[in-house]
Amino acid sequence: MYCNNCGAANSDQAKWCSNCGKELSASAQTPVPPLPPGYPPPQAGPRVESYLVHSILVTVFCCLPLGIPAIVYAARVNNKLAVGDVNGAMEASGQAKTWCWIALIAGLVFGFGWIGLGFMGMLGNLH
Repeated sequence: MYCNNCGAANSDQAKWCSNCGKELSASAQTPVPPLPPGYPPPQAGPRVESYLVHSILVTVFCCLPLGIPAIVYAARVNNKLAVGDVNGAMEASGQAKTWCWIALIAGLVFGFGWIGLGFMGMLGNLH
């Protein structure tokens, strides 16, 4: 059985390609043409969360100054994965997550503080 993704030969009982890790289907009997010379075969690497969407949301809705570092670190994750730096990508992902939490907490503290000051101002006007 040949893999539809990379063209590697696998045993007929295999459910996953031994070369690229993709699931083999029953229609994978015909060989796929090999990749051109110099073209790297697809690799199934580890999935590292970038937190880019989270970073943008906390920047827009919670705290702009603390959300910017979260976006910067989140943008580095895919670049580091593209060059094969998995450890660097995981570190950037962790930093992005940390800055997301910091921005969220700072935004909540500031928001509730602002509401509390407004409430105290209203109470002060009652007396």
